[in-house]
Amino acid sequence: MAVYVDAAIWKWVGHRWCHLLADDTDELHRFAAQLGLKRSSYQGPPKTSAPHYDITGFERDRAVRLGAIECSRDEIVAVFRRVRVRNFKRREPKPVEEEARQEEPGMSRWAAGS
Repeated sequence: MAVYVDAAIWKWVGHRWCHLLADDTDELHRFAAQLGLKRSSYQGPPKTSAPHYDITGFERDRAVRLGAIECSRDEIVAVFRRVRVRNFKRREPKPVEEEARQEEPGMSRWAAGS
C-alpha cells in the first residue's frame, strides 16, 4: 500500500497546503499519526467523498522523507478517484426550523414580531 502527496499550492491562513491520501484508510491514519497529525483533522465521509488529510508544505516535506509518493496534479486526481467512496452523497444540512417566538409578558404579538 502507498501514501501520496500532491504539490503544496493551496494558500490558506498563511501556509501552503496539499493533500495526503493513501490506498487504504487504515494506512492513511497510521501514516498521519507518524506525522503527528490529529485524527480530528481527517477529512472523509460524510464531509468529503475521498478520505484524506490536508497538510502544510512543512508536513508534506516530512511525509516525503517518511516514504510518501510525490504526485502531479493529474496523478493525485487519479488517486482521489480510485479511493473515493462510491455512491457518496453529501449530507444535506437539515432545514433550520423557525424557532417559536415567545412573547414577553405584556408585549403585543405585533411588538414580538409575529
